[in-house]
Amino acid sequence: MTSIVIIPARYESTRFPGKPLSPLRGKPLVQYVYENSKGAHFINDVIVATDSEAILEKVLSFGGKAVMTDRGHPSGTDRIAEVAESIDCDIVVNVQADEPLIRPEMIDEVILLLNDKRASIGTLIKRITDFDEIQDPNVVKVVFDKDRFAMYFSRSPIPYHRDEWKPLSKEQRVKNKNLRGIFGFRTLSYKLQAFHCYKHIGIYSYRKEALLALSKMAPTELEIKERLEQLRALENGIKIKVKETLFETFGVDTPEDLERVEKCLNISL
Repeated sequence: MTSIVIIPARYESTRFPGKPLSPLRGKPLVQYVYENSKGAHFINDVIVATDSEAILEKVLSFGGKAVMTDRGHPSGTDRIAEVAESIDCDIVVNVQADEPLIRPEMIDEVILLLNDKRASIGTLIKRITDFDEIQDPNVVKVVFDKDRFAMYFSRSPIPYHRDEWKPLSKEQRVKNKNLRGIFGFRTLSYKLQAFHCYKHIGIYSYRKEALLALSKMAPTELEIKERLEQLRALENGIKIKVKETLFETFGVDTPEDLERVEKCLNISL
């Protein structure tokens, strides 16, 4: 099967305009993403899909491939679908342009998920090891069935451990200032390892026909409420297979995040 990585790179961003071009150790963020994607074993090509002449020129300047797309696309999925429609390929991998720590192995992992003929989309998950992430609405959680097909994605903590997370009384919360989180954990020494909570790592592999179909579907009720586009797929019966990855990554949403990424790069050297 032919697999193509398409990196949607939009210039405008409410919190960080021009983010894909932001320099990190002398290279723009999008170059890290492009070069890491090129290292995957199971891909045939990497293309940046952008709405910006500046991003296009920058990618071409470091020897990458890039194409201009419609500036009116509401999401990265729509942007990569425009490019994929004219390419002869079987699988399209969506890698975000603000993920400079993405690993080639992660791209290979999502591609291999589609060896399961029941799956139309593949994506990665990782066990949560920090209580703060459980309650953080910016960390998307996922639950899945015994065959590792996603059942639901949410910004809320799922599954909800009713007994362990039963809220304490106001008096108890005030008394024990060491409690963290909105739940008021009843047992402070309770090991996080006992909780089976997984976060979603936002890299996707799509069968080309599934991607094109998804981009033509209207936003769904749950998608609008949670602001999670993958719920559109689930609400329309499109099966998403997940795999737990060993690797950690995170996107750059603000200029401050660049410092965090640089620290990670220092550790990896």
